[in-house]
Amino acid sequence: MNEKLLIKTCPTCGSDTIELVVKDITRKYKGQTYTVPAIAFYECSNCGEKVYDRAAIQKIESHSPAYHHKHALADA
Repeated sequence: MNEKLLIKTCPTCGSDTIELVVKDITRKYKGQTYTVPAIAFYECSNCGEKVYDRAAIQKIESHSPAYHHKHALADA
């Protein structure tokens, strides 16, 4: 199941200015900053909404200290 999202209208504001972008994103978890490089997602220039597909979510999880901590506890 390797389906790609095709979004033409923002699900939040209804604008047609949503587009597929590839960017590094930086986030924080419990004071720890981490960066996910070159992630593809849809972003609306009207309202700022971001929509991630399954592959993008998996890439975010692979870089997130929250995800690593959760699995480290499960493996213990």
